[in-house]
Amino acid sequence: MSAKRTSYAELAGLFLRLGATSFGGPAAHIANMHREVVERKKWLSRQEFLDLLGATNLIPGPNSTELAIHIGRSRAGIPGLVIAGAAFILPSALIVLAIAWLYVAIGVLPQSERVLYGIKPVVIPIILHSIFRLGRVAVKSKELAILGLAAGVGSLAGVGELTVLFGAGFVALILARQQKGTGLPSAFILPAAAALSTLALGIWPLFLYFLKVGSVLFGSGYLLVAFLQADFVDGRGWLTQNQLLDAVAIGQLTPGPLFTTATFIGYILLGTWGAIAATAGIFLPGFFFVALSHPFIGRLRQITWAQALLDGINVAAVALMLVMTWQIGRVAIVDTMTVSLALGGAVALAVFRLNSAWLVIGGAVVGFLN
Repeated sequence: MSAKRTSYAELAGLFLRLGATSFGGPAAHIANMHREVVERKKWLSRQEFLDLLGATNLIPGPNSTELAIHIGRSRAGIPGLVIAGAAFILPSALIVLAIAWLYVAIGVLPQSERVLYGIKPVVIPIILHSIFRLGRVAVKSKELAILGLAAGVGSLAGVGELTVLFGAGFVALILARQQKGTGLPSAFILPAAAALSTLALGIWPLFLYFLKVGSVLFGSGYLLVAFLQADFVDGRGWLTQNQLLDAVAIGQLTPGPLFTTATFIGYILLGTWGAIAATAGIFLPGFFFVALSHPFIGRLRQITWAQALLDGINVAAVALMLVMTWQIGRVAIVDTMTVSLALGGAVALAVFRLNSAWLVIGGAVVGFLN
């Protein structure tokens, strides 16, 4: 890791660019961050990056956004924490806000199928490139390799992400303690999600609703959609089913965090101030939890049982990224053109080390012209 602190301007510039160009969901975001901060800038070692990634799985909120916040905290303290997180969120939130305004004005989404057609295939090699490099660090033993395989199988079988991650960590912890002939630590507590209350529609209640969701939601951003389906569509009738489906489509089309779906929903319900309230509510807990947990990450590596726990979570996280990539690939790579885009992207990364942002832009152009 580079000992020199990163300037606020450099930190903001990097994460504004990542927030504006990182398509493909959390796995792609993480892959892009790894490429930039580990391989290009060498701000973190791969092990440090993996530990930060593992730490995001221990707290609620969007993993890739919290990883950006952790990186900012590592490189420039508390101000860096705020700058990196805000810079990563801002481009996506502004893009979604603009699309929401257009959506309300014309009632439908602009046609985006052709652009997505070209973007999705090139995202696959970007993710796989990062998974390969992270996997070389995460898989430290035969036992961890088997554990990673089991985590992948569990995910494919429908086991929830949180269960897979903490299950792998717990198994790794048991194995480590058995090898040392000792028992489990006296306290091993898994976080639990609290029940959400129903709130009347208004700026402040909307902010509180998304604040509560951001405080209890683990795992994929798609879990946010499940909450919205239950509370806003089925429960209160504030959104139609088509509006929610359109919100999901926007999350796929736009770069940056999928949680900016909240920006779209907020605008649909209460205009610009609703979008601001929903966006602030859903992301604020992540800043708080990262600030609270970050000072303890380095110490975790000095505690034997915590190190085993992190190793298990890290290898499971890599397995989940691989499963997610396979699932995306089944939808993204569907014909000769998309196969060519994916293979071309892989060659561009491996041989020419092309920046992933250019791959995404190239894929979008090819898709649009196709």
